[in-house]
Amino acid sequence: MKANADQALREHLVYVLNGGGAHATFDEVVKDFPAKLQGTRADGIPYSAWMLLEHMRLAQWDILDFSRNPKYKPMEWPKEYWPESEAPPSAEAWNQSIEQFHNDLEEMQKLLSDANTDLYARIPWGDGQTILREAILVADHNAYHLGQLAMLKKLLGAWK
Repeated sequence: MKANADQALREHLVYVLNGGGAHATFDEVVKDFPAKLQGTRADGIPYSAWMLLEHMRLAQWDILDFSRNPKYKPMEWPKEYWPESEAPPSAEAWNQSIEQFHNDLEEMQKLLSDANTDLYARIPWGDGQTILREAILVADHNAYHLGQLAMLKKLLGAWK
């Protein structure tokens, strides 16, 4: 791949991971989410905002860890991908989850932006995955659950 095409692909991936383009960003959705509603489910929705936020954070962390850690240990599905409680244990837990989500997303973006990262090489400890595939997985998974979180915020009357 030509250097400029490779760089363009990396920039597009980072753009998509930042929520660029077609929908609200992560920050727009979690901003001002009322604390009293963070552990509330809307009718017909099986998750609270806390459950969705933590699931997004945990899954993103797992994908990042898999992408760069030769000693990666798979998490147990579904137990380790979802929080045990519907509500955050504290306001600080909510804020820490958001901060960690940002930190892990930034680390994935650094991995993608590094010209030394071969986007197409198979990850040696995987079974055919590539960094490109994992980046697309993060973007897809985050967008899917971000949409759920946005809809929940709207259903709970907290979308302004």
